[in-house]
Amino acid sequence: MWMASGGNAAYSGIHVHLNLVGWATMGLCGTFYALTRETMSVRFAWINYAVFTAGILVFFPAYALYVSGNTSPMLLTIAQAGNGLTALGMLLFAVSVFRELFRKRA
Repeated sequence: MWMASGGNAAYSGIHVHLNLVGWATMGLCGTFYALTRETMSVRFAWINYAVFTAGILVFFPAYALYVSGNTSPMLLTIAQAGNGLTALGMLLFAVSVFRELFRKRA
């Protein structure tokens, strides 16, 4: 509402990415882990959650500062590290899905 009322869409990319990664993707992960709770690795699920959350907490503040005009090279490095953590979280989720798809059935 703030972006629409002010006519400033500079942060729309952050808004879209936060919705997709922070809500939709993590909601999908949580639903998957809830549906496979009898066969999943609880430790692996928590590691996946921690990596995703760390990536979000590192990437989005750095990206917001970058979009607001701070073009520090260090800030870009921090944003890229957060982006890498988020990508690692997606890779861990893919591993979890493939482990479930190819596990031995009774």
